[in-house]
Amino acid sequence: MPELSIIIPVYNEQNGLPALFARLYPALDALVTGINATYEILFVNDGSRDQSVALLAAQFRQRPDVTRVIVFNGNYGQHMAILAGFAAARGQIMVTLDADLQNPPEEIGKLVALAREGHDYVGSIRRARQDSAWRTIASKTMNRLRERITSIRITDQGNMLRAYGRNVIDLVNQCAEVNTFVPALAYTFARSPVEVVVEHEERAAGESKYSLYSLVRLNFDLVTGFSLVPLQMFSMLGMALSAGAGLLVAVLLARRLLLGAEAEGVFTLFALVFFLMGVILFGIGLLGEYIGRIYQQVRARPRWVVQTVLEDEAALNTGTAAAQPTLVGLPKDPREVAR
Repeated sequence: MPELSIIIPVYNEQNGLPALFARLYPALDALVTGINATYEILFVNDGSRDQSVALLAAQFRQRPDVTRVIVFNGNYGQHMAILAGFAAARGQIMVTLDADLQNPPEEIGKLVALAREGHDYVGSIRRARQDSAWRTIASKTMNRLRERITSIRITDQGNMLRAYGRNVIDLVNQCAEVNTFVPALAYTFARSPVEVVVEHEERAAGESKYSLYSLVRLNFDLVTGFSLVPLQMFSMLGMALSAGAGLLVAVLLARRLLLGAEAEGVFTLFALVFFLMGVILFGIGLLGEYIGRIYQQVRARPRWVVQTVLEDEAALNTGTAAAQPTLVGLPKDPREVAR
């Protein structure tokens, strides 16, 4: 069994994959030689519409001794791809990595060293982010918000380069959450979390797959998936506004009885009504987030569907490449699912 598993979600990365292959394999070969270990790489293709699958298959044929490819039948999202990799990986230390080379593969050794020292969660902090200003500001803002309403302390939540111990991954694999933020979920199970500073580079090719809407949705999952504080805060706000509205009604009623009807405060009342309507609509949306998570969970639909798996069983069992690689399609029936 390999000691180290590298899990890489892939979605429309045909332009960057050759550069990734050229750096990833030499870096890992040098790393495991120095620490006397073995490794495997799991590429999880998340419904790519370009030539990514063909490139992954070609790379599998070149290095069947350490390469495995999981192909989804559609696009289920980056975090579902990571969870599928966790379910299939066999290493004692698992490292997640983006396919865009923003995290240099040469930095993996820093995380593995800390994991071998006994840390079961190793996060990474980008030394100098190579992202746009708005993405950096938005990320830092959400970091501060998350720390205030949850017990999760992740300095750089947007960085994919992380290492996890087998004990943490076994617990993650037992979870069946439809929507989740993988680093935060793993952090909640870790006994000895730690972080390390790593280098950060510009994308090798292509552009980010996360739109502004996707980032907002991801942060909603992070907030509502790990804390009830938003609901509790809204409940407190509702009580405060109700008390204030009751006091205002009492004051207006007293003025009417003592001074008679007046029209000067009509627009103030309109403003208050519109404010309260906005608060109510926000509350309905917040409740909708939690109810939506419950709805998706109780349907119990498959979190992802595997179309095929490319792996060399003989090479994986012996640690050496077989003369004739075997392409294993799991599951044979595309309707079968991996959970």
